[in-house]
Amino acid sequence: MQLSLFDISQPKIELDELFQAYFECRKNKRNTANAIAFEIDYENNLVQLCEEINSGTYKIGRSIAFIVDKPVKREIFAADFRDRVVHHLIIGKLNQLFEKQFIYDSYSCRTGKGTHFGIQRIDKFIRQCSMNYTKDCYLLKLDLQGFFMSINKSILFTKLEQFIKEKYNETDKDLIIKLCKQVIFNDPTKNCIIKGNKSDWDYLPQTKSLFHSKPNCGLPIGNLTSQVFANFYMDSFDHFVKHDLKKRYYSRYVDDFVIMHEDKEYLKKLIPKLSEYLQTELQVTIHPKKIYLQHYSKGVKFLGTVILPNRIYIADRTKGNFYNAIEKQNQIARDHKPTKEEQQSFQSSMNSYLGIMKHYKSYKLRKHMINKNLSGWWWNYVYLSGGIAKFEMKTRII
Repeated sequence: MQLSLFDISQPKIELDELFQAYFECRKNKRNTANAIAFEIDYENNLVQLCEEINSGTYKIGRSIAFIVDKPVKREIFAADFRDRVVHHLIIGKLNQLFEKQFIYDSYSCRTGKGTHFGIQRIDKFIRQCSMNYTKDCYLLKLDLQGFFMSINKSILFTKLEQFIKEKYNETDKDLIIKLCKQVIFNDPTKNCIIKGNKSDWDYLPQTKSLFHSKPNCGLPIGNLTSQVFANFYMDSFDHFVKHDLKKRYYSRYVDDFVIMHEDKEYLKKLIPKLSEYLQTELQVTIHPKKIYLQHYSKGVKFLGTVILPNRIYIADRTKGNFYNAIEKQNQIARDHKPTKEEQQSFQSSMNSYLGIMKHYKSYKLRKHMINKNLSGWWWNYVYLSGGIAKFEMKTRII
């Protein structure tokens, strides 16, 4: 029997680890064409994938590129399903180490630290900084220009390779480093499949497209690894702000970050320091048109909400996007009988908005928007539970 691929003397990825990554991956992707094709013979497909990884013959497949308009116009690259399994394998191996490294107040793509958590932390910081709204407190909110497309791959990989060598103690360390390198330096624009029309890219700023990114720069939006690696990329900046600059009231969600201080002029003078670090160490730039510096009483928009003293509102853009999402689902219902996949897409889309809105004083708003705008046809398939908090699918499909 030939054992070259699974020689026990050589560090390797275990097959059961790949199965675990597969089951994590398919939770939200079971109805895509790639997922279905893979699942038909998933056991043999995973065995083959495991052999390729351990023998060094694994190659990344083609991505599907398309444009989404909501919540903002973005370019998405959907990796082939087997590559997504590899992404889950990598993150499953490294995530616990990342969690030990990350500061408490970075919120993107972390268990228990989603949008709602980030909003509540900003609200808490405002109350603390203003001494429960009795003293002056100013908020500096910044974001980065074309962040994902600006990430320098060499900087990212150098940081990640050093991190893995220092923190990761498993025998498959070299294999994980190699997989990370493949994922980071892969260019999904090469030989990708365009879904939709090329005109979909009209009016998308070049700073938001991998097709126009600088050489050796840019991570594809849509991959789990991109989200987590982007957070890791910004980690040194987080520590710079929290520990070197000693800023207690600092929060970051992807490339949006907020710093609070009782002195407005101090925050103004802080901007060049932040900009210099970001440009020198990470080669990313603060968006010059998205610098917000105001007294806390003016409120701040953050993650689809407006945070004001003693109250948090749903932002107008979130309301508009929710309305547009309802209209999109209504068009499907008017055009044809929705497929099972379209019904599940309806449920996912609607619940994503309700999941954000239910945390705040929005009961009347949710009730009004759904009762006034949602096509009555959908009630054949779904019902609301939890006080207009969640759409559930009816057991019996009409």
